[in-house]
Amino acid sequence: MVDERPEYEAAGGADEPGKVVRAEELFGDRREVWIELDGVRYRLRITRRGRLILQK
Repeated sequence: MVDERPEYEAAGGADEPGKVVRAEELFGDRREVWIELDGVRYRLRITRRGRLILQK
């Protein structure tokens, strides 16, 4: 399988993504996690089809 994601410059170019966290690290063996931002909690979950949904 060919990785079709764009390559990013290691020198901090404008196209460089932010921090990358693998879903397995974030979710572990769960299907959802809660993320808090400015006192508001958001639910991030993995659907049966393997997609991510973020809900307030």
